[in-house]
Amino acid sequence: MIVILHNIRSLHNVGSIFRTADAAGVEKIYLAGITPTPVDRFGKIRPQLTKVSLGAEKTVSWEKVELRAKPRTVPQSGSGARVKSITSLLVRLKQEGYQIIAIEQDKKSIPYHRYEKSRKEETVLLIGNEVSGIPKKILKRCDKILEIPMRGRKESLNVSVAFGIVLFHLVYA
Repeated sequence: MIVILHNIRSLHNVGSIFRTADAAGVEKIYLAGITPTPVDRFGKIRPQLTKVSLGAEKTVSWEKVELRAKPRTVPQSGSGARVKSITSLLVRLKQEGYQIIAIEQDKKSIPYHRYEKSRKEETVLLIGNEVSGIPKKILKRCDKILEIPMRGRKESLNVSVAFGIVLFHLVYA
């Protein structure tokens, strides 16, 4: 399973997601848009993230994806590397046979517990911003949209908690 975090703001949420991803055996996490990486642009470790992840950022492969719609050249280790946009990443993963599943409250969403994944399907789980969620233009590229039904007065769960619930359902159901 592959995970994409799109515009997650909180270092604590990202750290928690890394730790949960490690526990579930996630292959790779793409950090898209403003989602912070485990190290800053100067190569310094982000202590708020690593305190929560407990080292999972070292055991789960990750890659930064720019927010830009068009790729740009970014120097990495002395070479010019192409950094994908989230749109081009989703297109590539679909071409590779992955099913894209978003966690979002939407008109087209279904309760996560009613979704049954085929054991043969390779899956990408997409999580969006803590407040604004996943943009509609990105949701249109998803194969399924899952939500967690709410019974209380609050309309949503913390993004890292919602991620854990749906991730383990997909891994073990």
